[in-house]
Amino acid sequence: MFTVATKLLPPPTRLFVSNKIFTFSLMAAPTFSTLKRVGTHNGSFHCDEALGCFMIRLTNKYSGAQIVRTRDPQVLETLDAVLDVGGVYDPSRDRYDHHQKGFDEVFGHGFTTKLSSAGLIYKHFGTEIIANELQVDEGHQDVTRLYLAIYKSFMEAIDAVDNGINRYDTDQPPKYVNNTHLSPRVGRLNLDWTDPDQSSEKENEAFQRAMTLAGTEFLDCVRFHVKSWLPARTIVMDCLAARTDIDPSGEIMVLDRSCPWKLHLFELEQELKTEPPIIYVLYQDERSKSWRVQAVNKSLDSFESRKALPSQWRGLRDDELSKETGIPGCVFVHMSGFIGGNHTYEGALAMARCSLNL
Repeated sequence: MFTVATKLLPPPTRLFVSNKIFTFSLMAAPTFSTLKRVGTHNGSFHCDEALGCFMIRLTNKYSGAQIVRTRDPQVLETLDAVLDVGGVYDPSRDRYDHHQKGFDEVFGHGFTTKLSSAGLIYKHFGTEIIANELQVDEGHQDVTRLYLAIYKSFMEAIDAVDNGINRYDTDQPPKYVNNTHLSPRVGRLNLDWTDPDQSSEKENEAFQRAMTLAGTEFLDCVRFHVKSWLPARTIVMDCLAARTDIDPSGEIMVLDRSCPWKLHLFELEQELKTEPPIIYVLYQDERSKSWRVQAVNKSLDSFESRKALPSQWRGLRDDELSKETGIPGCVFVHMSGFIGGNHTYEGALAMARCSLNL
């Protein structure tokens, strides 16, 4: 059995392992008498339990918990929480294994991928972790939005890889998003079979590195969604709601602030059942201060536009383009027709309106 007493702290401190001390960044040993103990299995490790152990220690209940690595059922029974070992899923007792016969728990909310131990921890503690990062109550609407978005963009791939689920069925769209390929990177931190030192201490050091890798990337994902994804989604949602103020057709959207918009637009159109869909998006180029009119793709992974800018405009620039369009201030239209530019907002809007009618 292996016991590690740790608490998340930014400076490098000491990690206590049995009766030996190893240097380990992010970790420190608090008083043993106050610690809860979280168990997972020893031996070869995977991304799900490394990430699960990291995440559960971000909660108020298990902050600074000892990580106990063992398969001994008598020891597991004495622990406050157990994940990825023990053959029991019972959140009322903080038991989070997924290997037992009959286990078929999924995240819900439209997701159908069977959960790993990390997914179970996220399902039951994810809103608390996100609320703590946002410094708001768990019931805040932004917590729910981020909870679902982070599962889709980060967590689901961890669940799927651990459960051996392929992303593709023949020519169908992928079953889940894998942006990080974190699982195989964690797996490579296991001891190499050629390493002469195969001791439990060496294995536990490797598991600590795995926890840090998985946990750091999880927190990076949460913070990206808090600081970047959510504000951009809010901007796109507000601009989408104002589309008929821009043009009666409802097919032109103007971004009042430059931000990543494509993913949010597709998701919001589907979520809000937007009809008609947006054909052109206008935004100001931050460097040149001129305006762009961009045709929306048919789908995120398609280069084909819902309606490209007119073929007779494509490849033309400046005065030649303004003469062809009859619109002052034109700058360019790309050869594929997916984007064009004008020196002014009014000119870009005129290009979009004209293009709708051609």
